[in-house]
Amino acid sequence: MIRPPAVAGRFYPSDPQELARQIKEYTSGATKKNRAIACVAPHAGYAYSGRVAGAVYSALEIPARCILLGPRHYPQGQPMAILTEGSFQTPLGEAPIDSAMAAKLARACPPLREDTEAHAREHSLEVQLPFLQQIAGDFRFVPVVLATDRYGAMEELGHGVAKVVKEQSEPVLVIASSDMNHYESDAVTRMKDEKAIARILALDPRGLYDTVRGEGITMCGYAATVAMLVAARELGAKEATLVRYATSGDVTGDLDEVVGYAGIIIR
Repeated sequence: MIRPPAVAGRFYPSDPQELARQIKEYTSGATKKNRAIACVAPHAGYAYSGRVAGAVYSALEIPARCILLGPRHYPQGQPMAILTEGSFQTPLGEAPIDSAMAAKLARACPPLREDTEAHAREHSLEVQLPFLQQIAGDFRFVPVVLATDRYGAMEELGHGVAKVVKEQSEPVLVIASSDMNHYESDAVTRMKDEKAIARILALDPRGLYDTVRGEGITMCGYAATVAMLVAARELGAKEATLVRYATSGDVTGDLDEVVGYAGIIIR
């Protein structure tokens, strides 16, 4: 199964040369590469969130194997959906699924279901792939998208991710794909996002879950981030660093309705 790109030409360039040029521009700032257990990266159109995503990826030593966790924005498909075979096509070529590791994760977390429909239109993982293709080159990944709102399911996935990563003989980066608060004023969004980011920096998955839901923070990938934090803690994470934060208002100048973007590295 080759999953074709769903948002090339809309969220990011469909022309390979222009796409490579943009990614080079977005990742040109970092001078030091860090080893990390996990990270949070945004998934909006590159014009809005590309510099935040680039700040994360350019600061990382990206291994040849990754687990990508993101939200399922569309109503179709399973609430916890994985693919264990095939590849994702982008303008830069095919990004292969790590079938062996994906199968192990599916066994380690029984609520995960093999589901092409949930992944067919979803952009939250797709927009990460060109960054990984250009920086890491030859890499494999496990794709998971989530629409569950149950903390127990997120926690079970996090434990499954940690178990699988521990079994690997080489490094694995766990990536949570998420934008932050949506479509409120810049001031309100920054205030809400600061509360959610504080819980991520504290490596507090339950606190993030409670804060997002209690404060009405429309962080689309909070389930993915909660699962990632559960895994990161189990894998020995000690600290988290906010690499860059921005809102769409920084690009458009419209501060009435913005979306927030945070780039965070967890070691």
